[in-house]
Amino acid sequence: MDVLVLIDKLDDQIHNAKPVPLTDQVRVDKEEVYDVLDQMRATIPEEIKQARWIVKERQEMLAEAKREAERIIKESRDEQTRLISNEEVVKQAERQAEEIVEDARAREREIRLGAEDYADDILNTLEVNLQKFTAAVQRGRDRLQGREEAEVR
Repeated sequence: MDVLVLIDKLDDQIHNAKPVPLTDQVRVDKEEVYDVLDQMRATIPEEIKQARWIVKERQEMLAEAKREAERIIKESRDEQTRLISNEEVVKQAERQAEEIVEDARAREREIRLGAEDYADDILNTLEVNLQKFTAAVQRGRDRLQGREEAEVR
């Protein structure tokens, strides 16, 4: 039986007891009071055990909740570290990609300038050879004209 019920029962016995005339005292049945007190003595240890069990269960639940919270926090920190690491890898890859593109552009400029210089050298050689060839053609024509003039005279 619940201690609070027994206390209410005892309170009812005192409240409903017969008053002693001209005093604030009441008459209660001694056996009934002792019976309720005995029930209280029997009930209190059991309720204390239950209360202790409830406190123990509560502490275990709190400890479990704390462990779970710590586990979740650790997982969150690990995930954060992993994401930051991935972000750094991505940033590093982007930097490397930019360097590769810049190197490719520099190499392209070198190749283009080299090709232009090569083409200019070839064209210059061709121009010199054409000038020599043109000069040779002109000399040949001049000789031919010199013969024709000599034949005409």
